[in-house]
Amino acid sequence: MTNYQPKDSSKSPRFCGIRTFMRLEQIKTTDHVDFVVVGVPFDTAASNRTGQRYAPQHIRNFSVLLRPYNPDMDINVFDYCSGVDYGDIDVIPGNIHRTYDNIVAELTPILDKGIVPIIIGGDHSISLGNLRAFHKKYGAVSLVHFDSHSDTWNDYYGERYMHGTPFRRAVEEGLIDPRHSIQIGLRGPLYSAQDYEDARELGFEVVPMKEVRKIGFDQVMKRIHERVENRPVFVSYDIDFVDPAYAPGTGTPEVGGPTSFEALEYVRGLDGLNLVGFDLVEVLPTYDANEVTAVLASSVIYEMITLTALKKRRELQQKAEVLNQRQ
Repeated sequence: MTNYQPKDSSKSPRFCGIRTFMRLEQIKTTDHVDFVVVGVPFDTAASNRTGQRYAPQHIRNFSVLLRPYNPDMDINVFDYCSGVDYGDIDVIPGNIHRTYDNIVAELTPILDKGIVPIIIGGDHSISLGNLRAFHKKYGAVSLVHFDSHSDTWNDYYGERYMHGTPFRRAVEEGLIDPRHSIQIGLRGPLYSAQDYEDARELGFEVVPMKEVRKIGFDQVMKRIHERVENRPVFVSYDIDFVDPAYAPGTGTPEVGGPTSFEALEYVRGLDGLNLVGFDLVEVLPTYDANEVTAVLASSVIYEMITLTALKKRRELQQKAEVLNQRQ
């Protein structure tokens, strides 16, 4: 059976070849793969700085430094997983609705095969298109949302489809179950106290960054696991969840966030959930001095891939145990 994995950089220099995520094969296939990395370079729903359309290639460019063995999780990812860089979904600059249609059309055959898509944005508006595709496969999913903003506003400038509105639209469309969804890390100045209350009134559990610091990592992870239970989980990770000292390349930075180490630990702590897909959004290369944000973003995606491998390893172990019991 084909097992797609990165090129061995001890045999092939990292500066050789076309830039793909982690030097994976760039092939548009749903055969013999457990995960695919997909770019969605759309940014015309951003309200402030733009340029997130260049994030997929920016992150891929730095990701060539990643290696297959994850020492923190003690797993060689490609002993258990096969994956490819699926390339980018064709977006329509300035037309969010046709872009959503393209996202759904491209993700549907991937999801129909039970493959885990790991999606690189783009601004956060793309999450609505992603969730529409996931809903076709899984119904209303649970959302674990790392961000400094709730993205549950009703509109921007009278427009209902912007990067600050996707999760309100997702609740209205029945794409996610807010009773089993949670938002982590919210912070920064607001227009009113109602901004957080709007998210809670939609049904989300909201854990602002101040509360995260007060209760600590272990309690945050406990609340995430208890909230989503064993339901299919989609993870949406806005890079501005991280403090701008560690991720300066983003459109709406907010001080007072996690360190880069903590940013990775929050992803690692999701191990054991029924994870069906991920997106990472809002990386803005223009403001990414010395590629600091690309380093972190590629590492977050690597941890997302690792979670897929850990889930696959558990499934194989469970099958082996069942076979042993039958014997």
